[in-house]
Amino acid sequence: MILKFLFDRIASLIGLLILWPVLLVVALLIAIKEPGGSVFFKQRRVGKDGKLFTMVKFRTMRNNHSGSTVSVAGESRITPLGATLRRWKLDELPELWNVLIGDMSFVGPRPDVPGYADKLQGDSRRILQLRPGITGPASMKYRDEEELLATVENPQEYNDTVIYPDKTRINLYYLDHYSFAKDIQMIVCTVLGKRMKYGEEII
Repeated sequence: MILKFLFDRIASLIGLLILWPVLLVVALLIAIKEPGGSVFFKQRRVGKDGKLFTMVKFRTMRNNHSGSTVSVAGESRITPLGATLRRWKLDELPELWNVLIGDMSFVGPRPDVPGYADKLQGDSRRILQLRPGITGPASMKYRDEEELLATVENPQEYNDTVIYPDKTRINLYYLDHYSFAKDIQMIVCTVLGKRMKYGEEII
């Protein structure tokens, strides 16, 4: 995966150089509309080989909120501006820094909070060989995850028993059938909001 490694470093640097005005505008909007808190949301996540790193995103939730690690569309802790940022995936832009310094990749499993990826057992634990990604086949399939969780009675249970096992299956397939060309296709489809065929399913 040397080509993937080099692409991540070069493309993330170019992305930061090109998108810094967008990053600045979003940061100013958060500071103006949600004063009194940090512009950025920083959280420890599980990375490659199970090592923890600090993931950086734009803050989309209210200050001093409490609740589940599972986010549901429409919940009160998400700010109106945060909902817009999430809809257009703009809250993910600071993760370009994580890609540049090697904590993340453009494509891979989404980085989990401790208690999920680090608890994987058996063959599923091979997923930790991958750097977490800004996008990936599992996150593309469940791009409407927050809306889906809003329709079920127990979002946490549904995530743990249905969504997370399916994401694990997809991420293992990604590891075993890695293709740089598919990485590029996933990045393009993510940016354009398009679906694509991956393996025997549409993501």
